[in-house]
Amino acid sequence: MNVFILGGDARYIEVIQLLAEHGMMVYVTGYDSLPQSKPNIIASDMEKAPMEKIDAILLPVQGTDQDGKVETMETRQEIYLTEKWLRKTSNHCVIYTGVANEYLETLAAETKRQLVCLFHRDDLAIYNSIPTAEATLKIAIDETDTTIHGAKVAVIGFGRVGQTVARLFYQVGANVTVAARKSAHFARLTELGMTPISFDELEAFAGEMDLFINTVPALVITENIINKMKKDPVIIDLASKPGGTDFHIAEKLGIKAIHALGLPGKTAPKTAGQIIGKVLLHLLREQQAESR
Repeated sequence: MNVFILGGDARYIEVIQLLAEHGMMVYVTGYDSLPQSKPNIIASDMEKAPMEKIDAILLPVQGTDQDGKVETMETRQEIYLTEKWLRKTSNHCVIYTGVANEYLETLAAETKRQLVCLFHRDDLAIYNSIPTAEATLKIAIDETDTTIHGAKVAVIGFGRVGQTVARLFYQVGANVTVAARKSAHFARLTELGMTPISFDELEAFAGEMDLFINTVPALVITENIINKMKKDPVIIDLASKPGGTDFHIAEKLGIKAIHALGLPGKTAPKTAGQIIGKVLLHLLREQQAESR
């Protein structure tokens, strides 16, 4: 198969190598100093690649911005995913991305190309929650002046990331309180030895907490909740942009609030890249089998 990788961060170095090792022809752009260790890894300008042969396109984890601009790691060249360029690919070409925005969804619909959001998949999200949780713990250790053991930690959300984060902090001795919505989650948290609360109870519990970790991509750490916090708590927000914290109010009140995006790519790029690469390879093989 012919795969075109547009931009990305350090994680994608691993993805490129893994796909090449499994016999894919990998075209890449946005990497000025990528080691050409294999003959089937080809640095290519977007306009010079054999677009009619491209079976799949891999975009960065964040996809594109609302203008179609693609994030690159180590080049000054600006890369844009446009309708004109995409129409040069074969009709069966699939676009793979971490997440998608309105621009990307509209572009895929207009060009009739399948769009696959990797981070919507349970398998990848759960695997990826491991380096995310470890990186969150590192930030918590670096940004606080007390041990995590014995600290009162509020984890907001008990989804795929929230579960791993809550479990890790509990395992190192934190007193973990989790804001959840489902009754099944309340039961599971009780069984695990953690304290479940509803989102409506966050404000009442805010004054007891030393550390807040948000995983919900909606405004949940509101002005009212921040006003009830201690003088020196730390907020670590893991949710995608714009996050789930009122950062303006936190800054105004002198509360440390960290919007920690893309943690696996920053702290464990090799492992995170292998996770993405293995899931992508599985999907590419499925795509290849379906096209036969």
